[in-house]
Amino acid sequence: MKSLIGILLGAATLYAAPVLVINDVHAQEQRESVRVPAMRNRVYTQLARAQQIADAGDKAAGLAVLDEVKERIDSMNEYEKAMLWNFYGFMYYADENLPKAIENFNKVINEKAIPESLRLSTLYSLAQLSMQQQDYAQTLSYLKQWQAVNTKALTAQQHVLFAQVYYQDKQYDNSLKAIEQAIEVVAASNEQPEENWLVLQRANYYELKQPEKVTEVMELMVKLYSKPEYWLQLAGMYGEIGREDKQMGAMESAWQAGYITKAQDIVTLAQLYRYNNVPYKAAVLLDKEIGNGNVVANEKHLEMLAQSFIAAKEDDKAIPVLVKASEIAEDGKFDAQLAQAYLNTEKWDLAIESAEKAIERGGVSRLGDMHLIVGMSHFNLKNFTDSMAAFEQAEQIKSSAKSASQWLKYVAREKLHHDQLAMLN
Repeated sequence: MKSLIGILLGAATLYAAPVLVINDVHAQEQRESVRVPAMRNRVYTQLARAQQIADAGDKAAGLAVLDEVKERIDSMNEYEKAMLWNFYGFMYYADENLPKAIENFNKVINEKAIPESLRLSTLYSLAQLSMQQQDYAQTLSYLKQWQAVNTKALTAQQHVLFAQVYYQDKQYDNSLKAIEQAIEVVAASNEQPEENWLVLQRANYYELKQPEKVTEVMELMVKLYSKPEYWLQLAGMYGEIGREDKQMGAMESAWQAGYITKAQDIVTLAQLYRYNNVPYKAAVLLDKEIGNGNVVANEKHLEMLAQSFIAAKEDDKAIPVLVKASEIAEDGKFDAQLAQAYLNTEKWDLAIESAEKAIERGGVSRLGDMHLIVGMSHFNLKNFTDSMAAFEQAEQIKSSAKSASQWLKYVAREKLHHDQLAMLN
């Protein structure tokens, strides 16, 4: 509450030092078309006394003094009335009674013969208070009244206030224009936009469903403020606009900077490595993070690690991972992958064992492939009869029938040739 008075409403000047306001009035009387009457000393003395009592901590007594002044309101001129309402407004605000503060500040601007500076500051205060109460339509009304009276160019912070109100009122295009004007103001002084301005700009583009623009803002936020969450959000936006190459680069930079600590983000980076055809990086990353406990060694992550090794032509490194996955799996899915890895590394007996285990445990999507692996492994062991028996089983399955038929013919010829050589010997 105190910060809004001091920073946004300028209350420290208006309330704590009313003499400054009064002196400012005398300076402006000569410039304004509406003649502002002077504040008489007896009125000022009472207002100052009310303020002094309130500042000492007795707000109720301060309000009581103002009530005494109000009893003689018929004898007061418009400026004196306006200042009375002004003091009421700030006292109620300090007491966190926003409705009463707004009520009295409205009475200030309803008085005609007051300085434009007082009208401006009060309208701006009313806008701030209405925004605090989430009455955005009323906030806009006060701001537009304020802008109609204001003759100075808006400051960056004032543009931002308009942007915030427009955003809350779901006027996203107007909010964007206002925030861009704020950015232009600071850019003219070679200053950078404040972080929360960019957050608001990003939010507007998001609401307007302009992901490319959201991404551009995120790039600037990373450049200027480089927070861990901004790097991850930027990576996410690259993915949304189909720039997986840049997504991987952003995630990798975040990883190298130590910003990635959550298991899901580590897994996402591994997936991006796979997607961008660098499976060995995916394997090294997952192997390290599973090993140190940052990523849980469940079936999903073990399979991802094994497949990364296999894609990187590192079948020997994939095998112990698949063995571990097979031990915790409820079906033969990993036994099937082991069979293929053993086949690739020419471990024929182990390939047969794993393929038969996969068939027995079930849950294998391409059962015919297991029979093919058994057949090929037996063939390489020169167990031609067992090889042909396995291919005959594969031939009964539609997905593997064609390959099995070709293998059967080939093995039959090789068996015949092998038998003929044996007879000659």
